[in-house]
Amino acid sequence: MNILKRLLGDWYEIKTIRIVAELVFVILPIAFLIRTVGFGLYQVPSGSMETTLLVGERFFADKFSYWLRKPKHGEIIAFNDPKHLYSSNSFVNLMQRYVSFNVSNWTKRVIGIPGDVIRGTIENGHPVVFRNGEKLDESGYVNKYPLIMLRKEQIRKRNCPPFERNIDWRSYNPSVAWDKQLFYKINPQLIVQDPKTMKPQYILEPGTPQFGGIDIFEVKLGENQYWVMGDNRLGSCDSRDWGILDGKLIHGKIIFRIWSMDTTESYWFIDLLKSPLKFWEKVRWGRCLQWVQ
Repeated sequence: MNILKRLLGDWYEIKTIRIVAELVFVILPIAFLIRTVGFGLYQVPSGSMETTLLVGERFFADKFSYWLRKPKHGEIIAFNDPKHLYSSNSFVNLMQRYVSFNVSNWTKRVIGIPGDVIRGTIENGHPVVFRNGEKLDESGYVNKYPLIMLRKEQIRKRNCPPFERNIDWRSYNPSVAWDKQLFYKINPQLIVQDPKTMKPQYILEPGTPQFGGIDIFEVKLGENQYWVMGDNRLGSCDSRDWGILDGKLIHGKIIFRIWSMDTTESYWFIDLLKSPLKFWEKVRWGRCLQWVQ
């Protein structure tokens, strides 16, 4: 009996070691390879691509295609932070670019590809973009809704000045009630108001030139260089701000919206734990499981 127990114990120990070894040396490397060269899952952290992409949405990205071809005009791409100072160490650099080690992911739309001349200017008081001398019709994707400034909940409680870093600009439809908004449910108490009129004080209208004249530019794109811009032109930090995007930072094409929820939490279960009853009210059901263009 003792011999049988010993044999079973040895067998169980060997099996456990084998399972752990397969996990470490087979399954995890395969998963890493698929995630690195095949596909990716991304969350929208900011409103720079409103209203095409909203804060709180999760997306599926195709990484494999860009191993076979280059990004094209109009595609929504995921890329590593272009303002990050990347390491000169080959291994660390690899981890930063392909594992997003200590590097954030950004999402914008491709406006210019290698060889293009991209020019931005102001016509009749509105910013427009020319590509190789032809004015682009961007009405199909550029945000057509105004933006309103909101204090975040914690700032309102601290009575901080409205231009502190922790504020939000949100797209909204002026003809719809605050609690019926399609994109974000807006709490009127968080709206930055004019103390005299008690009306919203900071509203950016669509088609307004950006502050600092960044809508005026002209660039000639060289090899593996791209010009990218957010669909929410009044609320996007893009090539107008930091310049040309190096193609080696691009790692995927956003193609499918999996989930949409009016939240700034990184993980959906945090919302569920914080407010189980209101959790499902935050889901934007009409924006779940959709192809993205």
